[in-house]
This record gives sequence, structure tokens and C-alpha cells, in this order.
Amino acid sequence: MLTDYLLSHGYGIFFGGWTQFGAAFATAFLIMMIFGRPFIRAMHNWQGKGQPISENVPESHRKKAGTPTMGGILVIIAILIGAIAFMPVDSMTGWIALLSLVMFAIIGFIDDYKKVTSQSKKASNGLSPAARLIIEGVCVVVLAYMINQTMPSYIPEYSLALPFGIIFSLGLFYYVFAYFVICGGANATNITDGLDGMLAKLYMPVLIVLVVALYGATRIGFMDTVLFMPATSGLYPVLGAAFGAVLGFLWFNAKPASIFMGDTGSLALGGFMGTVAMLLKSEVIMGIAAAMMVLILLSSFIQTMFFKITRKITGTGRRIFLRAPLHHHFEELGWPETKIVDRFFVMSVLFSGLALMLLKFA
Repeated sequence: MLTDYLLSHGYGIFFGGWTQFGAAFATAFLIMMIFGRPFIRAMHNWQGKGQPISENVPESHRKKAGTPTMGGILVIIAILIGAIAFMPVDSMTGWIALLSLVMFAIIGFIDDYKKVTSQSKKASNGLSPAARLIIEGVCVVVLAYMINQTMPSYIPEYSLALPFGIIFSLGLFYYVFAYFVICGGANATNITDGLDGMLAKLYMPVLIVLVVALYGATRIGFMDTVLFMPATSGLYPVLGAAFGAVLGFLWFNAKPASIFMGDTGSLALGGFMGTVAMLLKSEVIMGIAAAMMVLILLSSFIQTMFFKITRKITGTGRRIFLRAPLHHHFEELGWPETKIVDRFFVMSVLFSGLALMLLKFA
């Protein structure tokens, strides 16, 4: 909105996407740095005992008891202010991305609120899996329909684009695909948020890939394999604000964390990530870039399914990992938390590098 005002008063520099990106980044980052500490104090005073530590995590996590959660609230506020301030008011793609952010933030907030107020140490002390499944499904249907309406006329409706220039229509399966992309992203970031600083460090390389994909989608000839989608230019300030907010959050979430992201932030950032990928027709590229988070999600799924199957067959459930998700497995092996986070970050950078290669040369 501020962009429209500045442009109407002769400040043409704000017409450029990178200027909007930088301004939104700076705004969101400054909001985090200025209000981070007061926000942490406010959350601590409100929550008292902070986030209950699950009984299903390593013993070393017990010392984190009392740390406030719901840091995602400030992250979401910073993104919304930074993005809306410098986003063209008529940017449909930008508004859809922010809508997904708010939708999943609300789901996460309900989950966090139930955890904090109940102070239960069970891992499933938030929303029930069935309730989350239904709510997330409704959100995805709305988002997928709106995303499809933003596609240029030369892109088939309800379609999937692969890195090799292949585009084919999915029909109604587009909504199923959207569920895996958006909700898969939300749940991957949610379960990745298990160690101090890890989600932010694994998330930022994926954001860089999405920014490069956005640049390719708005610049003819930069990437021959990327679809030209000029309407996505409104995502520059949105991604800039997201980058600034996540980086600012890392300042307070680095070990030892002063505040946790909570489901409010982790679900929101994941749903946002999947939505932006769909708006850019870069779902497969995003999946590769976010492979480290996907592996963490899969480790939990595999552990649960293997335990249930072996218990049904043998009467005694067995486990593949010492503890799931994957980062807890390495904790049980004796790896320090900072080493796990840094090595997972290295893997995230490598996966994102592979995604960039496919984006440029596929």
C-alpha cells in the first residue's frame, strides 16, 4: 500500500521488485529486533510456565521448560506489516500468499493455546489429528481454487509443471496435489521446529530458492525452463518480509532459545511456503529444496507406521530410529544440539543448491 502512495508521488524506484523486497525485508527485520525482547517478556508473563515439554523428547530438553512459545505471532505480524506496506494493493498473488499465512497461523494458534493452557506433556495435547486434517483441508481447497484463478491463460487449468518443461492437467486431483504441497509443507516445518534455531536455518535456503524462482517467473529469458508469470511480481515484498522476519526470529531463537516459534509460526510458514510454490508453479523445485524438512517429516511417519505394523504382527512394536523425528535420533546418539542443527543446515543448503541447478538447467 505504501508502494502505491510512493509511486503516485514520483518515487519510481519503488516500482522495482527488488526495491520492494529490500524495503519489506528491512521493515520486518526491524520489527523483530525492536519488539522481540518486549514480546518475549509479554509471552512469559502471560504463559507463566511456557510451552510444556513433551514426554516424547530426549531428557536434555527438560531444561527448556519455562521457555515461552508462540513466537510465531510476532513473526506473522512482522511479515504482514512489511509485505502489506510495500506490496501493490492489487497484487492477487501477494494477498493469497498472506491469506495462507494467516489461515495456518490461526490453526497453529489454537493448537498452541490448548497446549499452554492444559500444560499436558503428551505430544498430542493440541488439536486432534482429525480436527487438524479437516480444517487444513478446507483451507487448501480455498487456496487452491484462488491460486488456479491467478494462472495466465497459456497455462492449463489445474495443472502441474515439472522442471523439464512438462505441463499437464490434473483435473480435480489438483486439489489432492495442493493438499500434499501446502499441508505437507505446513506439517514438515511444524515437525522440524524441534531444536533451537533449526527451523529458521533450514527455512531460509528454501526461501532463497523461491526468490530465484520468482525472479525467473518475472524476467523473460533469465530461465528458459521457468514459466513467465508477471502477475507474481507482487510476491517480492511478501518474500522479502518473510526473509526479514525469519532472520530476525533466529536472533532470539538461537540456542539457548529465548522463545519458541510454536505451531502458530511453524504451521504458518510451511503453509505459506507451499502456497508460494504453487503460485510460482515451482512445487517440485520447492520439494527438492525443502528435502531436509521432508526427511524429518518422513522419519516420524516411518517410525509410527513401522511400530504399528510390527506390533500388529509380532505383538511387540519395534522402532527403526532411536527416537523420532530424525533430529531426536541423533540426540540419542549423543550429538550436541548445535551440531545437529548446523549439519542439517548444511544439508538444506545442498538440497537448495540442487533445486537451483534444476531450476536453471532442467
